[in-house]
Amino acid sequence: MKNVFYYETSLGMLGIEDNGFAVIRLGFQMEKFGKNADVSETELIKKTFNQLEEYFCGERTAFNIPLAPEGTAFQKKVWEALRQIPYGETKTYGQVAAAIGNPKACRAVGMANNRNPIGIIIPCHRVIASWWDMPEE
Repeated sequence: MKNVFYYETSLGMLGIEDNGFAVIRLGFQMEKFGKNADVSETELIKKTFNQLEEYFCGERTAFNIPLAPEGTAFQKKVWEALRQIPYGETKTYGQVAAAIGNPKACRAVGMANNRNPIGIIIPCHRVIASWWDMPEE
């Protein structure tokens, strides 16, 4: 069973969705949340929100929340690579592509990054473009 709960934050309404065992979605795009889910503030959702508040206040640099993002095998591989980027650091799309063993997959990494369903905790914001990531014309 899926659960979803919404929190008003200074950044807007934040939705967190779990599957009873792990967080499956987190973000500010409310139209993507709550389909076939009970509106319920579970212990996991509370813990996730508390850790996010600590992160936003600068008191936390890493999360210890079980995650189960829904996506393709390639997307999950990219998202796991994103989780390895340390707090305060950035990587390029090319570096992430190389880290997953597919150095020419910069664009595909970008698309997977864009489809990250658990923003902030899976730190897609730590990935940047660079001129060498651009394909030759």
